[in-house]
Amino acid sequence: MSLSKPSNLMYSLIGAYLQRLYTNPLKTKAITSCIITALGNVVSQKLSGAKQLNEDSVLAFALFGLFFGGPVPHYFYTYIHLLVRSPLGILLIERLIYTPCFQALALYMLAIFEGKPHRLAHAQMQKLYLPMLIANLKYLTLLQYINIKYVPPMLRVLVVNLIGFMWVVYLATKRAKASKQK
Repeated sequence: MSLSKPSNLMYSLIGAYLQRLYTNPLKTKAITSCIITALGNVVSQKLSGAKQLNEDSVLAFALFGLFFGGPVPHYFYTYIHLLVRSPLGILLIERLIYTPCFQALALYMLAIFEGKPHRLAHAQMQKLYLPMLIANLKYLTLLQYINIKYVPPMLRVLVVNLIGFMWVVYLATKRAKASKQK
């Protein structure tokens, strides 16, 4: 009996998540993205050997996840189906239009949320944009295709956020290196 308690807890959590996703999808996706991006930043800092947690960076990633990382993909995946039905077509639009724009937004807003002025945020975005975009297209395209082709629409933002967790670790590490070089 005691072995079933952890699985019952997991089923309860998954059920609560799905219920909230059904009743309030935007809020649920925003909060989930906030938590996942903040955790990704913490993991990145720990993996890079930081002795002390950079709370400004964690907060910046959390705010980005809350205001952009959940809502923007929610609307993208909700409305893209009105324009395109084919998974390959969705992937092409996502990779060639959405991803470059979202990547620029992410780099810029993360710097702004960390308290950097526009000039520094723009300079950091320009320095990191192309290498980050190339890496994103190179490493995440297959995962995005699997997400678009096989994941139910209601769960796509969650899967994007889980993929995003790995991406946030990568992004935060690259941003930290760029900041140290300055």
